[in-house]
Amino acid sequence: MKKSIFITGGAGFIGSNFIPYFLEKHPDYKVINFDILSYAGDLENLQELADNPNYIFIQGDICDKNQLQNVFKTHQIAGVIHFAAESHVDNSISGPEAFIDTNIKGTFNLLEVARNFWMNSPNNYKETFKDAVFHHISTDEVYGSLGATGLFREDTPYAPNSPYSASKASSDFIVRSYFHTYGMQVVTTNCSNNYGPKQHDEKLIPTVIRKVLQGEQIPIYGDGKNVRDWLYVLDHCKGIDLVFHKGKHGETYNIGGENERDNLYIVHKIISIIEELQPSKGKPYTELISFVADRLGHDRRYAIDATKITKTLGWKADENFETGIYKTVVWYLNKYNKTQ
Repeated sequence: MKKSIFITGGAGFIGSNFIPYFLEKHPDYKVINFDILSYAGDLENLQELADNPNYIFIQGDICDKNQLQNVFKTHQIAGVIHFAAESHVDNSISGPEAFIDTNIKGTFNLLEVARNFWMNSPNNYKETFKDAVFHHISTDEVYGSLGATGLFREDTPYAPNSPYSASKASSDFIVRSYFHTYGMQVVTTNCSNNYGPKQHDEKLIPTVIRKVLQGEQIPIYGDGKNVRDWLYVLDHCKGIDLVFHKGKHGETYNIGGENERDNLYIVHKIISIIEELQPSKGKPYTELISFVADRLGHDRRYAIDATKITKTLGWKADENFETGIYKTVVWYLNKYNKTQ
């Protein structure tokens, strides 16, 4: 009998890259993809799984505890990889309540359902579920903002600066508490900025590509010098898989690409690739760049120290930024050119 793994938010950007990778690598698993299909979830991202007998999709809300209980019982869920989250920082500034509901209450519901289904009592797992693991996917934004130097480590104090990052920090602490209080087998990964195929159009890289193709102004917050550590999404998926199967329970692992780039560099790099593949027929694409008022509470720099996952689990990123961004731009050009 195949082991059923419950993946929340699997129709989103990272989840929809992870599930095909996971099923191909682990044909002995059955994946139950549970997604509310809000604006960030799109089943078209998972078309390649339409005929996969090891894949089931259920539309649902992690804030609905009864539905979670029914799914766990029906499918005998033996592991959780929890992607589902409200994640767009701008939206958390204009409407923070949804972030509190989904990221905090939803995570709590999921932990409670898993704990009660897998365990007889604290530190006492049912024999059938003795290997069940709850893997919580989080972000480097919980650590706040870095200065010109330094890296986020697993022991870096939390200092979230937006309602989004505060809600994720809260969920991280709740997950941690279930290990220390109940002996629940949990792991957490905090990742840097992901990029690659299937990302929502609102994010920076798809926005730049789309604006260039449409000949519209490319909005850049502030001076464009905000720095992020960029991680190709498939490299992140490989790290998640490693931590889920081999990570030490109760531990946190930071996953980062070691590819620090500021936003202006990102924009110019994308433009140069598009210029190579689809040369401008008029003014240079660079003339589309425009600067807009900075985001409220905009963290200046993020960068992750991925030493722990590299040394203990043998993870490494296969893509550097230049190889990953080229693949990404090509993917989006194919997508957007089909719709024009």
